[in-house]
Amino acid sequence: MLIAGSDDGIYRLRGVHESDDPDVQKLLDSGRVRRVRAFEGIDGVFAATGTGLYHSPDGTDWTNLSTPREKVYAVGAGPEGERLYAGTRPAHVYVARTDGGTVEELSWRELDGFRELPSRDEWRLPRHENIAQVRDVHVSPRSSDRVMAGVEVGGVHVSTDGGDTWTERNEGVHDDIHELHVVGPGELVAATGRGLFHTSDTGRSWTRLDRGFDQRYFRAVVAINGVLYAAGALANSSTWEDDDTDPMLFASHDAETVEPVDHPRPDEMVTGMTAADGNLFAATHRGTVLVRRSDGWAVSGSVPVPGDVTGRYNPLLWIDS
Repeated sequence: MLIAGSDDGIYRLRGVHESDDPDVQKLLDSGRVRRVRAFEGIDGVFAATGTGLYHSPDGTDWTNLSTPREKVYAVGAGPEGERLYAGTRPAHVYVARTDGGTVEELSWRELDGFRELPSRDEWRLPRHENIAQVRDVHVSPRSSDRVMAGVEVGGVHVSTDGGDTWTERNEGVHDDIHELHVVGPGELVAATGRGLFHTSDTGRSWTRLDRGFDQRYFRAVVAINGVLYAAGALANSSTWEDDDTDPMLFASHDAETVEPVDHPRPDEMVTGMTAADGNLFAATHRGTVLVRRSDGWAVSGSVPVPGDVTGRYNPLLWIDS
């Protein structure tokens, strides 16, 4: 089944493979959902939301994990599930050790080294109330000590000791990070407020992929079957209901350039994507759920989007049911 985050919580869509009118059920009432993720070393599903970090063993029943700060924008875990990370607004990173992959009675600890990064005093944007947020936290699939964080606005930062100390990896990438996607060991893609960037050396050098296009504001990115997909628009989410916002979905087959991808809702901005069974699922800012199969694109239902479009994300995750 497909799990979708929205402005007011988590929804479940059953039957997205068989019908364009799947069964939609709300599973969790929460603040705006920023990330929905699952990890190999820990059972269940996690939702990073404006009212906390939630966990569900099966996608149905959810528990608030009581992070030190309420507004959680990112969640990550190591390949063995021994540590769970939470990124928040304002921009802090917390870690908790799990007990054999379980998340009961977690004891959270702030990673003080993240607060000591040299550029931290510059992590602000007036329209964000001069407050930064951690948009993504990832752990390398090969090393549980290598942690990567993307900050809006603040750039990309990497730790090689589990989060105790950090190094800035901002040269060549825009610092307005909206999504930091791990493709493989050392290979990352950053969707930013001014471009789409790729690195194959964990951020030591970056290549901009979207050269030649006006859609510079990127919100979501995913990799499937060796192809990168990313969504861009001319400007930020406050403009997405304007007639000339011109959103576009892009694909990159070589991690050097991108090309436009046609789909059934060209006037809607893709705000969340996931891959499942060789298919690409995408959700738009109006709640439309799209699927790309081997025979092309189709509309595969929708989820409610009751909030203000500004700042909207619609993260997706496929789980077996």
